[in-house]
Amino acid sequence: MTDTILTNGTGDRGGRDSYFKKGCSPNAQTGRSKLQNKRATLNQQIIKQMRMRAGAENLLKATNNNKVKEMVLLELSYVNSDLQLLMGQLEGLNSSMEVYQNTEETANIPLIALGLKETKEIDFSSPFKDFILEHYSEDGRSFEEELADLMDLRQSCRTPSRSEAGVELLASYYSHLPLIESRFFSPTRQNGIFFTWYDSFTGVPVCQQNLLLEKASILFNMAALYSQIGTRSDRQTRVGLEQAIAAFQKAAGVLNLLKETFTHIPSYDMSPAMVSMLIRLMLAQAQQCLFEKMALPGVSNQFYALIRMAQEAAKVSEVFDQVHQFMIQTPIKDNVPLFWSTMSLVKTNHYRSMAHYFVAAALLDHE
Repeated sequence: MTDTILTNGTGDRGGRDSYFKKGCSPNAQTGRSKLQNKRATLNQQIIKQMRMRAGAENLLKATNNNKVKEMVLLELSYVNSDLQLLMGQLEGLNSSMEVYQNTEETANIPLIALGLKETKEIDFSSPFKDFILEHYSEDGRSFEEELADLMDLRQSCRTPSRSEAGVELLASYYSHLPLIESRFFSPTRQNGIFFTWYDSFTGVPVCQQNLLLEKASILFNMAALYSQIGTRSDRQTRVGLEQAIAAFQKAAGVLNLLKETFTHIPSYDMSPAMVSMLIRLMLAQAQQCLFEKMALPGVSNQFYALIRMAQEAAKVSEVFDQVHQFMIQTPIKDNVPLFWSTMSLVKTNHYRSMAHYFVAAALLDHE
């Protein structure tokens, strides 16, 4: 069972609400947690408007009454306007970079972190107990505590802390999923469990009865946590920069696993094109942190030192240019925040300028 931390400081569980799992921060009141709560609220508002739009479109197809059609078209215009407004607010949340940055830094160029995907709570208890009785001929009530632990683990994964413990919490749940799939998910029998996850960029919900969406979404959130850990690292120190580099590389690695393992997930934030772009973004930010690590102790006014810094700056510019080219391609540009592509373009030009500066300094000072 996953380690737990008691909120009352005792060893008595008392009730299931009296403790939370290590790596979980459900009651956190940080800027990041508040941002995630806003994301959850927006997701609910978006799905409500989408249902209203679907109902209005169905009514429009079904009616031949012109007056009714006029009323429905008017209602559709309002719904589409509200939906566009909500999508804009979600894009604004995805563009919020300051809540993920290290609060002690003031001069560093900001880094981009991924927001966590939101999901709905799931009750495994009744379906699994029924399955245990029907398939294994055992009383499902004998496993109520184990099922409750599983539901607690999944619920904790909805609010992971921005730390290695948070990543380990998600990894713990992810490691349970293959066994759960083999024991309780039969290709010939539906168990009535629906997994719903919201697109990180559009807020559009995706629902499946198999565990593919669940596995892929947990991997996405592991990568998102690594990106947030990297963004929060103290880039004024060598250790902090090394932590940031490692975190962004891990984020890219998890995203690459997601891309190679789950190729047909019907959620655009996990489509091959989007994940490929996110991998490049994470690696580009790792390259940026590597440049900052080289520049941290100061740049020696020696020819080869200046040329090396020029080469590293040019490399950072090159990788961010590749990210920017990905971001401006359809349909990626319609789903990622405009601020992301703008920041990638700024970094492309900024580091290209630095490369030119170091080359100029080397040539002028060392003729």
